[in-house]
Amino acid sequence: MKTSRRDFLKTTSTLGLAMSISPAFSFDFKNAPLIGHGDFQYRVDEKWGMLDPSKVPVVNCHEMVMDSKGRMIMLTDEAKNNVIIYDQSGKLLKTWTLGLGQAHGLTLVDEGDAEYLWVVDNGGRVVKTTLDGVVVSEIPFPKKEGIYTEEMRWVPTETAVAPNGDLYIADGYGSQYFLQYDKDGNFIRKFGGPGNEDAQFSTAHGIAIDQRGGKAPTLMCTSRGHNSFKRFSMDGKYMETIFLPGAFVCRPVIHGDHLYAGVCWSRLKYLNQTDNSGFVTILDQDNKVISNPGGTAPEYKNGELQLMVQSEPIFKHCHDVCIDQDENIYVCQWNAGKTYPIKLIRS
Repeated sequence: MKTSRRDFLKTTSTLGLAMSISPAFSFDFKNAPLIGHGDFQYRVDEKWGMLDPSKVPVVNCHEMVMDSKGRMIMLTDEAKNNVIIYDQSGKLLKTWTLGLGQAHGLTLVDEGDAEYLWVVDNGGRVVKTTLDGVVVSEIPFPKKEGIYTEEMRWVPTETAVAPNGDLYIADGYGSQYFLQYDKDGNFIRKFGGPGNEDAQFSTAHGIAIDQRGGKAPTLMCTSRGHNSFKRFSMDGKYMETIFLPGAFVCRPVIHGDHLYAGVCWSRLKYLNQTDNSGFVTILDQDNKVISNPGGTAPEYKNGELQLMVQSEPIFKHCHDVCIDQDENIYVCQWNAGKTYPIKLIRS
């Protein structure tokens, strides 16, 4: 059954790409680098998202989501066009902006009547919009609400929406807390905070709702400085740590039974955080690393994952990934020379 599924995905992926490529550009499968490990190997298309920077500039390509129409919606901190919408061939469909110079986090939520986006700006704004950029609502500044004290920093990075509509906000560059609100925007609780205890964080960069294997939802939270994901209950109780030695992971992205993440840095030299050392990591439903496209092969000794670092200089700082229906990966990068996303085509 596994073999037939892989054959199906390979066929649909190839056909979908062939149908969507414009006559002006054809992807060179034969000469494209093949990266990754085991069943999760990919051909690298570095030209996929290239646009004219004089017309559609980017600074950092921070995050990307796919809507129900299969459109790839990307967030950049270029205030001229915060949101860039591609089709899956890399063709530009449209752009719009909220004029945000620190746009960072992007979450898609289907509320039944329509799909919406939660956009997070490091300047302190957490905004809900339509897919066309119309602002629907905004979360108030937590100091004004009495949630934070005056001395606490507020630099949010990410959101996630629970099945019941609750909103979780990661204050990843600020005070290292996760804040929970109900569907009407009423504050419920905060948890986490800075430190080196199990329930504390070092760069609480991302969050996702994990329901893999049909289990009850839990929160998968990033602690990037700890090279780990930390699982919490939906009411903020610590459950476990998934340690990923060497990998400064960004937000967890759940697709099917797997968890994908961009690795912004690895400990490439002297075990220090090293610039331009990113890769992508993929975990199975048991949270075992099974592939590291652009990185070293995952190795376990006596059940413990060994150090993972960049093995090929394809990526600089992987900030986010988005997975399409054919399990191709779109990689957004921070501090990568104002370049556009790279597509990894499942082999």
